[in-house]
Amino acid sequence: MKDDKDEMTVHILSTEGVKTAEIEGEILNRDSVQSSIRRKLGLSTTRRSIEPGEAGVAELMIAVYTKYDVPLTHKELNHWNVELMQERTDLEHKGAYRIHADPMQIVSGGLGRGKVHFEALPSKNVTNEMKQFIIWFNDSLNTLPPLTRAGMAHLYSVSIHPYEDGNGRMARALVKKALSQSTNAPALSGLSRQIATKKSSYYDALEKNNQELEITDWLLYFAETVIDAKEYTLMSVERIAQKGVLYKKFGTELNERQKKVINKLYEAEPEGFEGGLSAKNYIAITKASRATTTRDLKKLVDLGILQISGTRRFARYSLSESR
Repeated sequence: MKDDKDEMTVHILSTEGVKTAEIEGEILNRDSVQSSIRRKLGLSTTRRSIEPGEAGVAELMIAVYTKYDVPLTHKELNHWNVELMQERTDLEHKGAYRIHADPMQIVSGGLGRGKVHFEALPSKNVTNEMKQFIIWFNDSLNTLPPLTRAGMAHLYSVSIHPYEDGNGRMARALVKKALSQSTNAPALSGLSRQIATKKSSYYDALEKNNQELEITDWLLYFAETVIDAKEYTLMSVERIAQKGVLYKKFGTELNERQKKVINKLYEAEPEGFEGGLSAKNYIAITKASRATTTRDLKKLVDLGILQISGTRRFARYSLSESR
């Protein structure tokens, strides 16, 4: 039972770490993020070397998960920013509020084709605004409904945009801290994953609501997104339980290559493995020969773990509905 809970925690936290970075256009190695999270939770891992980007986002996920109950402070926020920006050699001020005179613009999209959604307040106002924000965040715990408080915290912090970079990822971390505080338990949700599936709607909602006191539209968008994220989390828990049952039933009959691919398939649900699992994909994941791949896949089909559609080079494999 504890192993299933640990796996669920690692799976959801690592997915959130990868997706919160993806929203900002940064692609991280999921296995590295997962390995770093396992290490920080005191769980076994085989990966030895972790890149700074993966380590930083893993530290943020763990910090919010394990220290949600402490009041928010400037020191905590600065620590989050230092961890996230540890590989950014181009930033003058890591873990400190911005002080440059240039306008701080919130942009989505790649270099040369970005869209400016809004311009944050001048740097000279940031320190005072953050003092007020932290007071509000800590005082509002028992005075506002949980979703309202979490949604306002996100919009408020993004509108200030206190750091040179990392503000979006930190705003989404604040949501997790706020929701965890409201239930007095660490919150596991697929919020960033849900936002990433409809990223344009997220930026549109932020752009529409960051300049006015009337933010009902944002709160409605935010509440719907959190509810969808919770549904995804429940599905993730169910998938992890299903995988546990599968391994109890067939674990001794499966080799490490097959287990690695099964894990990848479960991680890809509910959207499914992009393009479907093919023999070519299996070889890329496991480094097995074509002959070994054919035997491995046939056994997985024979055991009823995978189902096949198509033939020859068009054959695609997916988790069996009857597993």
